[in-house]
Amino acid sequence: MLELQEVCFAIKKEGEEVNLVDKVSIKVPRGHFMAIVGPSGCGKTTLLKTIAGLNAESAGTLLWNGNSLSEGHDFDPSEIGYVPQFSIAYDPLTIDESIEAATRLRVKTRNAGELDARIDRALEETGLAAIADRFVKVLSGGQKRRLGLAMELVSDPKILLCDEVTSGLDPRSEREIVKLLHELSRKEGRIVLSVTHSLAHLELYDSILVLHEGRVAFHGPPDMLTHYFSVKDTEEIYPRLATQPSDRWQSSWMKHREAYYEKIEILRTKLIKQGELRVPELSSGKDGDDKDSAASAIRTPGMLSQFSTLLSRRWRIFFRDRGQVFLQLAILLCFPVLVSLFSDKANVPIRSLSDMRQSDVMLELAEQQNVRQDTMKAGSALSGIIMFQVVLLGLMGSNNSAREIAGERMIYEKEKFGGLRPSAYLASKIAFLSCLVVAQSLWMAIFVNRFSPFDGEFGQHALFLLLCNGAITAICLGISASMKTAEQASLLSIYLVGFQLPLSGAVLALPEKIEIFTRPFISAYWAWSGSVEALATSKNLAVKSVISTSITPQSLCLYLLGLHIAVGLLISWLGAKRHQWE
Repeated sequence: MLELQEVCFAIKKEGEEVNLVDKVSIKVPRGHFMAIVGPSGCGKTTLLKTIAGLNAESAGTLLWNGNSLSEGHDFDPSEIGYVPQFSIAYDPLTIDESIEAATRLRVKTRNAGELDARIDRALEETGLAAIADRFVKVLSGGQKRRLGLAMELVSDPKILLCDEVTSGLDPRSEREIVKLLHELSRKEGRIVLSVTHSLAHLELYDSILVLHEGRVAFHGPPDMLTHYFSVKDTEEIYPRLATQPSDRWQSSWMKHREAYYEKIEILRTKLIKQGELRVPELSSGKDGDDKDSAASAIRTPGMLSQFSTLLSRRWRIFFRDRGQVFLQLAILLCFPVLVSLFSDKANVPIRSLSDMRQSDVMLELAEQQNVRQDTMKAGSALSGIIMFQVVLLGLMGSNNSAREIAGERMIYEKEKFGGLRPSAYLASKIAFLSCLVVAQSLWMAIFVNRFSPFDGEFGQHALFLLLCNGAITAICLGISASMKTAEQASLLSIYLVGFQLPLSGAVLALPEKIEIFTRPFISAYWAWSGSVEALATSKNLAVKSVISTSITPQSLCLYLLGLHIAVGLLISWLGAKRHQWE
């Protein structure tokens, strides 16, 4: 049984605490189908999230099978399913692939046969078996709701929470979903709580919970609803609620509570006797005391198993997104070509002074002037082209990860609620992005060196390009993990890359007083400085002759770029762990 005793959830508004859920006390037995209804803003979704543990109750007690959820005990991830309003599946995947991934992330199966059996059962229960190979992006609203339910049913949850799963559906689809939820509540004693704004099909529910301003105005059988509110039609209930303050409705319901609960129990016992409701734990004689719960507990897969599932799914999504594949290929091919178009300017030979002293002073001065011009021309071009490479790789890094977590935040939060480990999720992102970073950086270094070779250590230059791309990718991943929306993450990442060039000092040196504060945060500077140090002596001196920015030793550049990567990954980890469910 699920029981709420004087449960409250409060937020601070203008310095004062406001209860969005106010002293809610209800009992929901096993095998029960309950609707949570009420006007907009009455606290329906807030109550559902409080039951789920997404909102921490500010007062009161929640009990599940006699154990207090408010005192350390919590739902096991397999015990509870939550179907939110938003889509929890990726458009490029099929229904079957989506359910398979959900199963692999939530349930530790013994073999492939058990895995297939769970998938097939979820498909059959939700009526999706006939269209299992259909892509999510072409599904109707009702089919997406069924998919959301199927992805929760893979772990056989004992309590299923549904938030507005019928919203936006046509009347026929709405009735089909409500009937499906009704059928699911009849299996294995499952509790199904459904938040809905609609007052249609109420006869399919075992009880109706009416909220008004966060308080219980009514909780009882659907056939008592119109009588209790003294209305002829259910559509008149919401206007009727507005005629009295919520505390009076709550007080009125408390007077009738026991009578309504007695009727609910009579109807429930009747269903059990008729065989229409299965409640396995009743065989022990105690409602809510499931003796086999420990033996039948579903274990969550290990970190490595979740990691491999996520990485495999990420690559599948990537290759099915033709726009993203085309963009990555275009960037990979075009950016090195852009660098090569300008690199010839850096390969002009630098003339040196003749060993023979000129007898003519004017000729000697002219020779010195020519050498100086060659040096400045080559040095300026080299410095600019190396920075051009670095900034382009910064753009690649931003494109790699700016939307990687923020763009799927709600799906990730839902999967985390179902038992996904943040460590497995972040590790899969790092593995995927590392492949992009290595391919982009090495191809940039190899292509430019092949068609417009610079004199110097190729390996060292390639390493700094790799670290620069990795640093920007890691930092943008941290931004993505910290932002609420993909748009916010993209905008901030663009600003980050945009400031790399002016604050690096490679083009125009900043005042020393400013440079001291900005330089530690500019990945482009450390990659540029390290690459300059990797040049042959003559080219290195040529660059130093035309810049006023100091060049840092390679060892320090390596250390700082590595630190940037570490900081980016730390921010990513903190953002991935943080609860950001809206």
